[in-house]
Amino acid sequence: MRETGCSVLEFAASLESGRGYEGQITGRTVIPARPARYADLERPLSPAIQAVLDALGIRQLYSHQAQAIDRIRRGSNVAVVTSTASGKTLCYNIPVMERLLESRGSRAVYIFPTKALAQDQLRRLRELDIAQELTFDTYDGDTKPERRRDVRRHAHVVLTNPDMLHVGILPNHTGWAEFFGRLRFVVLDEIHVYRGVFGSHTANVLRRLRRVARHYGARPQFICCSATIANPRELAENLVGEPFEVVDDDGSPRGNRLFLVWNPPMVEREPDPTGRASSIRRSAYGEASRLITSMVRQRIRSIAFVRARKIAELLLRRCRSSLRGTPKLAGALMPYRGGYLPEERREIERQLFEGRLLGVCSTTALEVGVDIGGLDATVMVGYPGSIAATWQQAGRSGRSGRDSLAVLVALPGALDQFIAQNPDYLFHAPTERAVIDPGNRFILAGHLLCAAHELPLMQEEEALFGAGARELLEALQAHRYVALRDRWFYTGDGEPAPEISIRSAAGPGYEIVDDRRGRVLGTVDAQAAFYHVHPGAVYLHLGATYQVRHLDLDRRRAYVEPAKGDYYTEPQWVNDVLVGEELTRRSLGGATVHYGELVVCTKMVSYRRISESTGALLGTEPLDLPERRYETCGIWITMGPGIAREHGSDATAFLGGLHAIEHSLISMAPLFAMCEPLDLAGASQLGSEGQPAVFIHDAYPGGVGIAEALYDRAEALMDAAHGTIAGCPCTAGCPSCVQSPFCGSNNQPMDKAVARAILGALLESSGRAPV
Repeated sequence: MRETGCSVLEFAASLESGRGYEGQITGRTVIPARPARYADLERPLSPAIQAVLDALGIRQLYSHQAQAIDRIRRGSNVAVVTSTASGKTLCYNIPVMERLLESRGSRAVYIFPTKALAQDQLRRLRELDIAQELTFDTYDGDTKPERRRDVRRHAHVVLTNPDMLHVGILPNHTGWAEFFGRLRFVVLDEIHVYRGVFGSHTANVLRRLRRVARHYGARPQFICCSATIANPRELAENLVGEPFEVVDDDGSPRGNRLFLVWNPPMVEREPDPTGRASSIRRSAYGEASRLITSMVRQRIRSIAFVRARKIAELLLRRCRSSLRGTPKLAGALMPYRGGYLPEERREIERQLFEGRLLGVCSTTALEVGVDIGGLDATVMVGYPGSIAATWQQAGRSGRSGRDSLAVLVALPGALDQFIAQNPDYLFHAPTERAVIDPGNRFILAGHLLCAAHELPLMQEEEALFGAGARELLEALQAHRYVALRDRWFYTGDGEPAPEISIRSAAGPGYEIVDDRRGRVLGTVDAQAAFYHVHPGAVYLHLGATYQVRHLDLDRRRAYVEPAKGDYYTEPQWVNDVLVGEELTRRSLGGATVHYGELVVCTKMVSYRRISESTGALLGTEPLDLPERRYETCGIWITMGPGIAREHGSDATAFLGGLHAIEHSLISMAPLFAMCEPLDLAGASQLGSEGQPAVFIHDAYPGGVGIAEALYDRAEALMDAAHGTIAGCPCTAGCPSCVQSPFCGSNNQPMDKAVARAILGALLESSGRAPV
C-alpha cells in the first residue's frame, strides 16, 4: 500500500496487491452514484425561511424534503425514512421554524437518543440566520442547574432525550406549564434506535408526554425521522400511539460506495501436546488495525465501529502502537464510546467535525447522525447485528455525494462467518422490522406509577397505555403503590421515575471513580456493571488502563486505580433456566418448539486474564457476586425420543451438541429478528425426564418480543445454524461456527459433530432438506 495520500477508491484498489493480502475479500458490491431529484413545495416558503436556505446555499429541495414539508404543513404526523445524510433535518426544521416565526408563543421539543446528537443539532440551529429571533437550548443531564430555569422559560425549541423527559421534565411538569401549554411540535429523530427495551420504555414516556401536554391544553404534532427499516409506519405508530404518514422516496444524491466483506485468513496454530495441528482465523482486530493505520497514513479519514467499549479502547491502542514512529499520526486517532464525561465527548466531537482527526474507534455511540465532518471510509469490526445497522454505519462515510468505502471485517463468530461465506445475503437482504412492546408488563408497570405520580390517572386514560393497563393498575393497588378513588392516585414512597432506568430493565447505573484522585471517570449501566467493572476487572479509558479495586453494590460505585499490565479481563458466568408458563408449542418433526415465560438465574463465577498482545490465557480468578434472577420470555426446543436414543448414549457429547446448537441459534438470530446476539441468552440441559432441551430467551426482564419472532421462524433459524456449522472447515468446532466469546462456561462442553447431526435430523424430519 502506498504511504502517500490517495483517493478512497484508489486505496481500495490497492488492497489486493498490497503486502499481507491473502484473499481476505470474500465479497464486494458497488452501490452506484445517483443524481439528486428535486421538487417544489405546494406553496412558497416564508421570506424568513427562504433567507435561511439562501444563506445555507440551498436553492432547491430534494423531492422527499418537499413531500415531508407539505404533509407537515397540513398537520399530519409524518415519519421520514431515507438514507443517512439525505437532509432529513430540514424536513422538520423548515416547517417547525416557519410555524414558530409565525406564532412566537409556540414551542417545540426535539428528542434525540443521545446527548451528542442533541448537541450537534443545537450547534446547527444556532448557526441559522434566525438564531437571533428564536431561542434554542438543550435540557439534559449535562445542563447546569443554574441554566435550567432559563431554558424552561425562554427556549422556543428544547433539545432533550427520552431519559431527561422521563426523569427530569415530566415529573416536574408544573415548572414547564407554560411550555407544555404552547407545545406544537414533538420531533423524534433516529427512531430506528428505539427498539427492544429502550424503544418500549420510550413509547411509554411519549404516552406520558402526550398526557401531560393534553392536561395543559396542547395536542402536539409528531414528526419522526429514521434510517431505512422494514416497518417505519408500524414503529412510529407504536412509539407515539397515533397514526402516521410515511415519506420514503429518497431524492438525495449519492456518490459511488464500494462495500467489501473482509474475512481474516486461517493460520496454523502450534501443535498441541499430542502433536495434532489445528488452524484458527487471524485476529479480526489485527486486520482492522492494519486497514485503519494504512488509511491514516494515506490521509483517508475513517471511522471504525466496534461492538463494545473495551474493544474501542483496545483497537485504538493497537493502531497507535502501529503508528508509534509517527506521533503526529498516532495523535490523530481517538476512541469514542458511551460512559465518557460530557466534556470529553464534546472535545472528541469538535475535533472530528473540524477535521483534526484522521480516525476514530467508536462504539455505536456515533452510529446515529452526529455531524462528524467529511469521512471517506467506514470499517465495521464485526457484523453490526442487523442489515439496517450495517447500512447506517456504512453511510457515516461518503457524505455530500462523495465516493466512499465500507469494509466489514468478519469476526470469528458463527454469524460473522455466515456473512463472510454468504456476502450476497448482506448485500441483498431487506432491512429488518424494529420490534418494541410498550405493553410489556415489567416496563409498563413502572410508567403507570410515573403517570399516576405526575397526574392522577383518570380511568378513561387507561386506554392510552394499552389493554393491559387496568390489570396492572389493580396489581399495583394490591401492593399499595396506587389507590383508586375517582382516579388512580400514586401512594408509593418517593418519586418512581428515578428508580426506573429506560435504557435497560436493571435499575440505576454505576459510577466509575478514580480512587486516588477522587473523581468520576465515567458511568456504566446496571445491566452491564458486573461485566465491565467486577472486582479485578481491567477498565480502559481514553487509552489509559485502570483496575477495579472495589465494587460497592449499595452505593453503585466502582472504585478503580491506575494499573499497568499487558492484559484485559473477561468475566465468566453460569445460567440456569426454569420454565414458568408455556404459552404455545408446535412440532418440529423429531422435536417440539415451545414459547412461553421463563425464569432465568445468572451468576458471575470468575474472570479470565487475557494477554493483550498474544491473546493467551494468563489465568482465571474467582468472583463472588450476587445472583441475578428475572422472568422473561423465550423459546425452548425439546428433543424427541428418537434424537435422545440416537445421541444420548454419551451424555457429555450430547450436552456438547445441545450447547453448540444453543450458540449457533443465538448467533444466527439477528438474521430473523432485529436484535443483536447480546439481546439474547440461552441454556442447554439434558433434562430430568428424558427431555433434553435448548433454551433461547430475551436477555431482559419481561422479554421484548425477540424470542416470539424467533418462534415463528424456528425452522429457518435452525436451517441457517446448520448451514453455518456444516460450511465451517474446522473439525471440532471453533468461533466461526459453534463457539461464543460470550459463553459463561468457556465453551465447555462443545461437540460440533453432534450438533450438526441433530440439526440435520430435525430439518429432515420437518420436511426441510439440510445442507
